[in-house]
Amino acid sequence: MRIGQPGFARAALCSPWGMAFPPSPGTVGFTVVLRGTCWLLAEGREPVALGPGDVIFTPRGDGIGLADDPGTPLVEAEHPPEPPGGEADVVTLCGGYRLDPERTHPLLSDMPAVLHLPARLGRHGELRATLDMLGREVEEAHPGGTALVPLLLDMLLLYVMRAWFEDEPRDPSGAGWAAALADRPVSSALHAIHRAPARAWTVQSLADEAGLSRAAFARRFTAATRQPPLSYLTWWRLTTAAGLLRESDASLEQVAARVGYSSQFAFANAFKREYGVAPGRFRRAGAGSNGPLTRSGGG
Repeated sequence: MRIGQPGFARAALCSPWGMAFPPSPGTVGFTVVLRGTCWLLAEGREPVALGPGDVIFTPRGDGIGLADDPGTPLVEAEHPPEPPGGEADVVTLCGGYRLDPERTHPLLSDMPAVLHLPARLGRHGELRATLDMLGREVEEAHPGGTALVPLLLDMLLLYVMRAWFEDEPRDPSGAGWAAALADRPVSSALHAIHRAPARAWTVQSLADEAGLSRAAFARRFTAATRQPPLSYLTWWRLTTAAGLLRESDASLEQVAARVGYSSQFAFANAFKREYGVAPGRFRRAGAGSNGPLTRSGGG
């Protein structure tokens, strides 16, 4: 669902300081405290103290503030100069991932507007290891660092979402993407679709993957994902096709075959119904939109 490379900026700050990061719809934002302490300020919640290793995640681009003290006035974020001698009170790494506005993953819709993952010993070891590696690459100049940091940011995104998924209480109704992934039969069907979108899936063949009767599977899948199985299949096929059009040189005929359409004509019609433009025009329009997302200041 992500377009292009993540953008990021390191900020070394001396008190007093306060930065406001305005809303950025269509962007997943993150903040990592690398050194020192500060405060998270978000509308509708009490100030939250942050320490080294804490992560703030805004899955839908909601605005936040960061400050050395809850009472410090906030100004719109700009990239601050390095303090003299490098003696900063706090060092943060902030940035964002640009999303396909037509294809936001349903999991992001289920997450809180502002997610705080505190650094806790014994919790989410993979996330902590990624943060340690990311901190070293950002704080120190090493050969290959410019190639490694975007990869580590991709890992950060996935491990943050996994940490939330593991900690999030389940909806008693069984609805929502976290519930769908935790439901073994539904998850088995989802993995089958993701693994082989070109296969000629039917509700029955997906029910077989799930180990349920056709009717029971259809009810359970729809309740969990909020989409009937074949509607989700179409959604995923066209999502995959959009990624191929944007990121590969595959011909339209090859893209159609790889996502399960028997002809380029059938694929083009389905794609236009979903996206409002023909596949070729979509590819041309997206040719210049895959660069890194740049974010000013610390967020």
